[in-house]
Amino acid sequence: MRTVSGTAATFRGIHVLIIGYVTALAGLVGYALITRDRHFAAAGNSFPGNATSIAALTGYFTATLSGMVVLGLLIYIVVTARPDSRGLIDVDTFRVHVITERVAALWALTAVAMIPLQAANTNGIPVLRLLDSGAFFDALGATETARGWVIVAAFAGLIALALRRTVRWLGHTMVLIPALIAVVALPVTGNAGQGPNHDYSTSAMIVFVPAVAVVIGMKMGAALTPLAPLARRRALLISWITGGIAILYGLVLLAFLLGPTTPTQSDFGMLALLAAGALATVWVGDVIALRTRKTPTDRAAVIGALIMLVVVAAISAMEIQVAPALLARRLSAWDVFLGYELPGSPTVLRLLAFWRFDLFIGAGAIVLAGLYIAGATHLRRRGDAWPMGRTTAWLLGCMILVFVTSSGVGAYGAAMFSVHMSQHMVLNMLVPVLLVLGAPATLMLRTLPKAEPGQLPRPRDWLLLLLHSWPTRWLSHPAIAFTLFVGSLYVVYFTPLLDTLLRYHWGHQFMAVHFILTGYLFFWGIIGTDPGPRRLPFLGRLGLLFAVMPFHAFFGIALMTSAIALGARFYSKLQIPWLPDLIADQHLGGAIAWGSSELPVIIVIVALITLWARQDRRDAARSDRHAGADYATDELDAYNAMLRELARTRR
Repeated sequence: MRTVSGTAATFRGIHVLIIGYVTALAGLVGYALITRDRHFAAAGNSFPGNATSIAALTGYFTATLSGMVVLGLLIYIVVTARPDSRGLIDVDTFRVHVITERVAALWALTAVAMIPLQAANTNGIPVLRLLDSGAFFDALGATETARGWVIVAAFAGLIALALRRTVRWLGHTMVLIPALIAVVALPVTGNAGQGPNHDYSTSAMIVFVPAVAVVIGMKMGAALTPLAPLARRRALLISWITGGIAILYGLVLLAFLLGPTTPTQSDFGMLALLAAGALATVWVGDVIALRTRKTPTDRAAVIGALIMLVVVAAISAMEIQVAPALLARRLSAWDVFLGYELPGSPTVLRLLAFWRFDLFIGAGAIVLAGLYIAGATHLRRRGDAWPMGRTTAWLLGCMILVFVTSSGVGAYGAAMFSVHMSQHMVLNMLVPVLLVLGAPATLMLRTLPKAEPGQLPRPRDWLLLLLHSWPTRWLSHPAIAFTLFVGSLYVVYFTPLLDTLLRYHWGHQFMAVHFILTGYLFFWGIIGTDPGPRRLPFLGRLGLLFAVMPFHAFFGIALMTSAIALGARFYSKLQIPWLPDLIADQHLGGAIAWGSSELPVIIVIVALITLWARQDRRDAARSDRHAGADYATDELDAYNAMLRELARTRR
């Protein structure tokens, strides 16, 4: 009976959402016809014609909405599914899975279509003329956003294929990673990744877009499935949290993209007000529902999903035109490639005092520090002990992470190879070591409550599944972790990939996250105390640590002796006045890479010896207990034998 009613609710929800999508599509077509060439003329671009302009706008909306729906529904499945003993999702979330799979296919197809449409629209050429002219690849190479669609199409196709082959909870969790990359890949190549302060706006966009996607997923998922009240409340709480984050980061984005203009002075600003108002309406509705403690209804979820369609439509119309901040002034080379001006040559004072706070990694480090403190405080209030050394290591790691990404080290690291290499070594070796010593998984397992049998799984249950899953076992295998830790160093710096990553702020963010994760995986296998896959013996761990050192030494020596400047295509365009010799700066970076690994290695060796000594003490204590138990058993056996002998002689 529940299955029949659930299917009916799913169909009703789908029909209403399709009507809402068609209505939003019609509104965008009308907007494109009304504005015609206005936005193109403001940016100094040619008008490609109504057909190409309308197709680009509606295609952008369809692909963006599809991507956000896929990411949001994947998260919805992960947080509301009741997997069985084999890890298979339940019937209700399977309905959402089927819809997600089909939307992912639509996402991939629309992204493919958007590649020529975006190239034609940006260059002011009708799409059919572009395809017929033979200059398509030239236009693609000159259009950053069109190249972004290539990445989106590839990842969306991969996601569609993956969803076709899995109905397991773990599979959906793994697909989240490419979905997140694909959803973010396009917005960071648009307005947010250009011009003054694009370091701030890019970081904000990396947070804003996934947050909006989660709100969409929570609303659409609740509208499509008849979930239990607890699952609905969980979806509502997640929607409220991510909606608040989206509003906060959306306001930050507007502050940078509007520039000196007010919202009412441009179509861009008016669309921003529309998106902000719609998003705020959904968030206020979540607040009211949480305060009244009423179980969210299907109708409320459908209304919320329809309002979110308005949000995505407005964002799409904004992204298809140039932001006012990019038209407000003539851009310098530093505006284009850095997003800010450096105050002068790097000094100790400037490295310490010149801050541009990282709204993605820096904010994430502060959140992680706050959550860790909350967990440790909860344990102590409960009467359980938690080592102060672990807390100190974690907080120190978070503090250093904020410093190297948000201070002058991060600002100058984007412009100078030597400072960049200092930042890299800290992110790849020192920060991961400190974070591993903090044992965050152990803290979460001791703090988070466990779901009772028959209840909806909780974050502690998700963490246990991930810790003992095959991807974790594979990634944390010593050979794989070693290869990722060492190999990525050479792949990033000795291939053309470096020029691309240096050119864009999202590339700097990608490198930072990648180096932190690969460092964490490697050092987790050596000095980690969190539960996880089987580790090498202590001598094997020490040997693995020493095996890394020659590779780092060779990397540093290669940089110090090379006559070819790495990233020269990017660094030469900056024309930094105090940096006339790129080779000399690279040699300095090589010396830093060669000599700066000593402190992290010393910390790791001390931690490893300490763990080794503790393990020996535990083994010795266990042996003593066993020996004592064996001795007591022998004494008891001898005493019983004596009693038996006395009884025999008396007879």
